[in-house]
Amino acid sequence: MRALVVVGLLAVTALVFVIVAVLRDSQSNAGTAASCPDGWPLVDLRLREQKDVRINVYNATDEPGRAGSVADDFRNRKFQVKKVGNEKKAFDGVAVLRFGPKGVGSAHLLRAYFLNNAVRNFDPNRKDDTVDVVLGNGFQQLATTTEVNQSLGDLGPPEAPAETCPMPIEK
Repeated sequence: MRALVVVGLLAVTALVFVIVAVLRDSQSNAGTAASCPDGWPLVDLRLREQKDVRINVYNATDEPGRAGSVADDFRNRKFQVKKVGNEKKAFDGVAVLRFGPKGVGSAHLLRAYFLNNAVRNFDPNRKDDTVDVVLGNGFQQLATTTEVNQSLGDLGPPEAPAETCPMPIEK
């Protein structure tokens, strides 16, 4: 009987602490547009479907025509390919993803197609939602659907780049 009273008292005490912590939470606006410092851009963290992602594909490899074949592969996966071309400088890594505040969620999805081996290049001044995909000499092939899904699980949800704030979610 005495143990039951002690357990009940502990439960009530814990409940009081939780209520006080929630009511006094000074970080309730942390990470939202309302608490965003002046001058920090708002970024779109929505994870889009392939059909809603606009990309440009550029070849920075030693293999001519690589951007065209990979662009076709992206089209077959329902991405909106806007431009295909060559990059001026060669790149030895797998890929570079260049994007602005409106392309953060799209770039996150694209990371999964490179199994998180793409370098992210965020430009806070970029105005469009298009992501530039720059293929490097380390690129072999895009991930399969199963690999993309596993990679997205490993990556977790999209995160705002440093010195940015999440855009309010439209309802």
